[in-house]
Amino acid sequence: MKKLFALLLCALLVFSCAGLGLAEIDEALIKAAQEEGELVVYGSCEEPYLAAAAKHFEELYGIKTYYQRLSTGEVQAKITEENGNPSGDVWFGGTTDPYNESAKAGLLMAYEAKNAADLASDMYRDADGYWYGIYKGILGFMVNTEELDRLGLAAPQGWDDLLKPEYQGLVWMSNPNTAGTAKLIINTLVQLKGHDEAMKYFVELDKNIAQYTKSGSGPSKKVGIGECVIGIGFLHDGIAQILQGYDNIALIIPEEGTSFEIGATAIFEGCAHENAAKLWIEYALSPECVELADDAESYQFLVINSAKQPAAVEPFGLDPNNVIDYDFEDAKNNTTQYVTDYFNALGDAADSRFKTE
Repeated sequence: MKKLFALLLCALLVFSCAGLGLAEIDEALIKAAQEEGELVVYGSCEEPYLAAAAKHFEELYGIKTYYQRLSTGEVQAKITEENGNPSGDVWFGGTTDPYNESAKAGLLMAYEAKNAADLASDMYRDADGYWYGIYKGILGFMVNTEELDRLGLAAPQGWDDLLKPEYQGLVWMSNPNTAGTAKLIINTLVQLKGHDEAMKYFVELDKNIAQYTKSGSGPSKKVGIGECVIGIGFLHDGIAQILQGYDNIALIIPEEGTSFEIGATAIFEGCAHENAAKLWIEYALSPECVELADDAESYQFLVINSAKQPAAVEPFGLDPNNVIDYDFEDAKNNTTQYVTDYFNALGDAADSRFKTE
């Protein structure tokens, strides 16, 4: 009788998921995942989205789901230290440069997800199945217009403008040691300017930086209150602040061009709950999961064809395709070296402004 009940439950889940964009998940995987009974998720998206996604996964499948919000750099450092015996099972959210570094180091498990067929393009997945994209975010500037008016300053329109001496102490960026966003900024400037010129650029930019935050979204959260006047980060984080009532924030796409993140999800090599982790990947690549982002104040562009884009983003008129042809292979192969070169270039300037807490 218990076996019959379990089979009926699995069948019911498969049937119910068919109307939710989860039709590609097979009964055997669901059953195996439920037998494992739990899942541990490390999330590098904002915590409300992480919490909503984990809670809904638990509701759908009856699998106890634990989660912890960590920056991409923190997750990368944690799984590197654990070296094939991770305390977590899956990674959810956060830009792909640290994912690529982790895959190269053998810390992620390849899995060919069936629901990856619904991705808008092959660019939104690792060719070998080490990670899959769930959203896309545009890199740019968020500025406090009231503070700029008070100081009698015009808003920066491009990367080179950030070097102007009048912006000294007004610019915030994230810490490349802890934030994938900062690694993307480094890669972006290398691709726009070339390696040596980019390193010279960061030495000059450092003169205007007031703080390097632990998290990539850190600068955006301080712009509205005026603590940060010019923040470098993802524009969807600025949108979240504007929709919370900070109408003194303006969003700027750098005139020289900008890049974008692919927010991803992946399985940790050697994880304790492999089947539950695979089920999570299938779930994460469905509207049932990614459409939770809108209500959780995460306003990235979704990269799954059948998913509905967050309505809140439309009035801002951002074009997710108005970006440079970002070289993911160069980033995959060289991010670690570029970050080392960055800190070598800054030398003694890499001081207490680089936050790790």
